[in-house]
Amino acid sequence: MKPVIALVGRPNVGKSTLFNRLTKTRDAIVADFAGLTRDRHYGNGKQGKFEYIVIDTGGFEPDASSGIYVEMAKQTRQAVAEADVVMFVVDARAGVSAQDHDIANYLRKLSKPCVLVANKSEGMQEGYQLAEFFELGLGQVIPVSAAHGQGIRSLIELTLEPLYQDDDEAESAQDPGAIKLAVAGRPNVGKSTLINTWLGEERLVAFDMPGTTRDAISVPFERNGQKFELIDTAGLRRKGRVFEAIEKFSVVKTLQAIESASVVLLLIDAIQGVTDQDAHIAGFILESGRAVVIAVNKWDAVDEYQRELVKRSLETRLGFLKFAAVHLISAQKRQGLGPVWDSIAQAHRSANCKMPTPVLTRLLLEAVQFQTPKKTGVYRPKLRYAHQGGMNPPIIVVHGNSLEHVTDAYKRYLEGRFRKEFNLVGTPLRIEMKSSQNPYSEKE
Repeated sequence: MKPVIALVGRPNVGKSTLFNRLTKTRDAIVADFAGLTRDRHYGNGKQGKFEYIVIDTGGFEPDASSGIYVEMAKQTRQAVAEADVVMFVVDARAGVSAQDHDIANYLRKLSKPCVLVANKSEGMQEGYQLAEFFELGLGQVIPVSAAHGQGIRSLIELTLEPLYQDDDEAESAQDPGAIKLAVAGRPNVGKSTLINTWLGEERLVAFDMPGTTRDAISVPFERNGQKFELIDTAGLRRKGRVFEAIEKFSVVKTLQAIESASVVLLLIDAIQGVTDQDAHIAGFILESGRAVVIAVNKWDAVDEYQRELVKRSLETRLGFLKFAAVHLISAQKRQGLGPVWDSIAQAHRSANCKMPTPVLTRLLLEAVQFQTPKKTGVYRPKLRYAHQGGMNPPIIVVHGNSLEHVTDAYKRYLEGRFRKEFNLVGTPLRIEMKSSQNPYSEKE
């Protein structure tokens, strides 16, 4: 799972600038104005081999008792609860302040890794000018300049190397042959009930109240000689409905569980039908490139009219998951569960399918012969050969000339041909176009 980094510090020390530098974006508003950031802001980042999630927070006043600073402090505490490691950002030029001591006292009480980052340290000597920050009692001081990008790589390596070592040890302890299956969906759709039915015991708390499951629970399971790792995730609510800090923490765990899973079972409530939140969760699964199987639970509790509405909404709202198998089940009454396992196994096989280059190239040339790509201006794309660029999800890389002019409709046409040949069901398929460079284009 991607580690989560929370940026904490008093106002105007450069947390948002550091956030933009770590995520290589300009998502956080930056200005020489204290208190500009108030809510938590999430972003994905990658530095070398390290991938991570960063949370930007507003200025932190642990002892705030009134006004908007109380809400800002609450947001920061929630970010710290979600994080695997905290970056305490201080201003190297302004020196240690009383507010820095208050924040350091709060962080020392937490059993969580904390890294002390001295921002705005460009042109400063690391010796005596940064010595005063050791009085905060948080160990080594790491000098960086978020505005100029100095020291960022060393900061990431020092912060994440221990976390990645622990993660590698945890992964090596797991059975490599086990399929990681995450059960995802909105609150109260029956995720825990379904896993308990599979296991034949009350392993997880199942209760008729949304939000019973708070964390992503992992349970080993074996069926017909195939080992699985079942992950029961907390339900994902709409953003406006997420109030408690502990439930916001569950959302991060759920997103991490989906990203780390091999196959995701998207559970939908037949009584409530396909909602906007179901579509949002499905969209995140698709963006993560996970293989997916759709199961509509509580099918026994609805009449024919509601069943027809659910079937139509599956076609309209989840049309972008046409490649996924759909099953109509009842977890409580154990109805329709057998075929779900067959689809999970097929989705896993499809996600890890090996596609030989000669076969891909032959299919590509046959597709072009049957229907040539549309001409754009004076350019007509020429597709020459294809090879596999990755698995889980499968990636097909097509080489040729002027491929930037290939339309999305033609890519979907190619995707259909490839899917039919390799029987790819339940997994996204990504097609990347790489145009050959003209060696004479830069010469006069």
